[in-house]
Amino acid sequence: MNFDLNVVPFSRRETFLAVSLLPEGKNRPAGLYLRTVRGGDDKFGEAFRIELLDDAGELLPFTAEANPASVKLAALDSATYAELCISDSCTARFRTRGCGIRLTFQPAAYDYAYEAVPGSWEVNSFTHECRFMLTRLAGCMKMEVIWDKIKSSCIVAEFRADGAAGTAEFAIEEFRTVWKPRPAWEPFEAAVKEAEAEFAAWLDHSLTVPAHWQEGRELAAYITWSCLVPAEGCLTRPAMYMSKNWMTNIWSWDHCFNAMALVRHDPKLAWDQFMIFFDRQDESGLLPDFINDKYELWNCNKPPIHGWTLGWMMRRTDWIGEAQLREVYGPLSKWTDWWFRYRDGDGDGIPQYNHGNDSGWDNSTAFNNGIPVESPDLSAFLILQAELLAEIAGLLGKAEEAARWRRLAGDTLDAMLSHFWKDGRFTACRSGTHERSQGDSLLLFVPILLGNRLPAEIRTALLQGLREEGRFLTGNGWATESVRSPYYQPDGYWRGPIWAPSTMLLVEGAAAAGDTELAREVAQRFCRMLNKSGMAENFDALTGEGLRDRAFTWTSSVFLILGHEYGEL
Repeated sequence: MNFDLNVVPFSRRETFLAVSLLPEGKNRPAGLYLRTVRGGDDKFGEAFRIELLDDAGELLPFTAEANPASVKLAALDSATYAELCISDSCTARFRTRGCGIRLTFQPAAYDYAYEAVPGSWEVNSFTHECRFMLTRLAGCMKMEVIWDKIKSSCIVAEFRADGAAGTAEFAIEEFRTVWKPRPAWEPFEAAVKEAEAEFAAWLDHSLTVPAHWQEGRELAAYITWSCLVPAEGCLTRPAMYMSKNWMTNIWSWDHCFNAMALVRHDPKLAWDQFMIFFDRQDESGLLPDFINDKYELWNCNKPPIHGWTLGWMMRRTDWIGEAQLREVYGPLSKWTDWWFRYRDGDGDGIPQYNHGNDSGWDNSTAFNNGIPVESPDLSAFLILQAELLAEIAGLLGKAEEAARWRRLAGDTLDAMLSHFWKDGRFTACRSGTHERSQGDSLLLFVPILLGNRLPAEIRTALLQGLREEGRFLTGNGWATESVRSPYYQPDGYWRGPIWAPSTMLLVEGAAAAGDTELAREVAQRFCRMLNKSGMAENFDALTGEGLRDRAFTWTSSVFLILGHEYGEL
């Protein structure tokens, strides 16, 4: 499998290092870069621009050919090329044949470089909050470092062949505190083979899909494998970032879909993905909006899909046993109670979203008329979460608590139906004034997840709306805003494009409501689109074109889940 470094970064499991072809940006020429995805600041994290040199020190044009284990930088002369791989969680290895490599680091405030030991130079990057050690392994190393009072104003490293062999080798190690020299380096070929074997094992255990979607399966498996980062800093467990492009965080509903895709073949890693936000839970019960290795963001949050997710996972593995249920019961209880205690501003018993970001559907038309907003999807999630808590409490011998959760689920269902079902459809409204939201958002169909808990006439109406071609349903799946709506935008984020999470929720909702034919049809349309267009953040609902960040893990995970569960005719 080969992939385009303009779209999919080259990386490896449990490393912050990545390699990408980046467009021109502020103080950044277009080109190939070694990056670090620490910090999660929605930046590319570019560290070193990588260029090829001929014998005279002139730049050589090249093409980049990437596969899961290595990248080849091929000059026009087929005998002239360079290779790179990521040999472990902190090390990038380079080897050249018939050419040299120039690395350019653009210093910012306080960044500097110095020779730590002969043949090894440390680049201390305050910007990236880490250090890099550049070590010559074979050939010649030349450094241009200009000191300017409190920082280096220029850091350029060149590596060239020495002698008749015509090769050069070097390594770049990322570290934060202390660098430890290595007694020996494994051969470059061995490092590549190790990466090949690791990915092959991951792919072999990934969810299977029909043969005609195998290309998509390999890409989805690579993206999920390569987007794992190690447990470090605020990350209490190995964590799957949403992307190693620029969405270099984990959001507190995105992680659920990645856990679901892992639970059959790697339940421990799935559990780590699911529980990582509960490790950082606030005393009030609130979960952060997102986490990276550096910090958590608390200004927003995401919807409580965790009970639905956990129930889905429990039905697909026996690994989640009493120990796991005891671990999750208290945090999940606090998270559920938080919504009723802190997000019912008008005291009507219906929890609210204070902002579109809290729903995960950031700019949905459900929020057109202002905030806070009471939306039926939130009530549906809380009903399912309370029901699961009742089930877990019963398994743990907590009969009184089980009864409390069952009452809460029943009361919330009654309140949801009377509050939101108006004139044959679910509505969303401003908290307090209860003014109805404008637009025609797919968000209002999420309560289909409740299946047979809903009256038959409501299930029928929801399924009719989801089946109607040319409203939400397109040749590629469900648009997030009706394509007939005056608010529909082809690249309107949650006002039109197709997304993996909405597709996953509503496919499962259609199945829960008894329409497995619709669930299968939409799942297959969605998987066909991804197999052709890749694993983008979202997609133009009519053309199927991938939009925004085009190497996204929750998209990859949902492709694997739906292809596995609904792919066969």
